[in-house]
Amino acid sequence: MQPHDFWQEIHPPRTFERLPDGGHRGFFPAEFEDGRQLCLPIRELADGEHALASLIINQAGFAVEEALCASLAEKVRAFDPEVVIGLPTLGLTLARGTAKRLGHSRYVPFGTSRKFWYREEFSVPMSSITSPEQVKRLYLDPRMLPLIENRRVLLVDDVISSGRSIVAALKLLETCGISPVAIGAAMLQTNAWEEPVSAIYSHSPDRVAGVLRTPRLKRAPAGGWLPE
Repeated sequence: MQPHDFWQEIHPPRTFERLPDGGHRGFFPAEFEDGRQLCLPIRELADGEHALASLIINQAGFAVEEALCASLAEKVRAFDPEVVIGLPTLGLTLARGTAKRLGHSRYVPFGTSRKFWYREEFSVPMSSITSPEQVKRLYLDPRMLPLIENRRVLLVDDVISSGRSIVAALKLLETCGISPVAIGAAMLQTNAWEEPVSAIYSHSPDRVAGVLRTPRLKRAPAGGWLPE
C-alpha cells in the first residue's frame, strides 16, 4: 500500500487478518464496530520496539470521513447532545460532520489562534503527543459562550492518545462551568488516555466513545508488528 492510499477506502469485514503470521507490516487494519476495516499506517516509535497506528482525518477520502462521522454520531446519540464542540485542528473535521449527522445546524470550534477580541480567561495551555514540543493555547471565542452555557455538550477530537488535548479542553470547559455529557473521537489510540482523563472527567471512560480502537504495537520476532 502506497502512502497516499491510506484512509481512502473502507474494506469489508475480515478482509485482513487480525493477527497475521509474522505481524502486521506497513499497515494495521482498524475495525469499525460492524467489522469493517480501515487500513492505518504504522508509525514506529523512537525505541524501535513499539509503534502506533496513525489516523489523519483531513487526508481521508470523503466516504471514509463520512463513515467516521456517521458512526460517531450513532455512538453518542443516546447522550442527547445539544451542541458539539470540536478541538483543533483535526478534531474540527470530525466535529462538523458529527454535528450534521446529529441534525444540528452548527457546531462550536475551539481554536489555537488568538483573535484580538478573545479573553485570556477563556484559554488554557495545550500540547499533544504528535507535537509535544509545541505548547499552544486553546481558546474559546467568547461570542460562542451563549451557545454552550447550560447545554448538553459533546466534546470531539479526531484521535485521543495521551489525553493531553482532551484534558486541556475539559479544563477550558470547566472555566465556563461546563462538563460535557460525552466525549467522542474517530479513534482511541491505546488506553494511555484513560488515567489523565479520568482524573478530571468523572464519567470517563463510560462516556468516551471512539469509532476505532487501536492498541500499542510491539515488534514481533519476524519483524512485523503485533498488539502488545
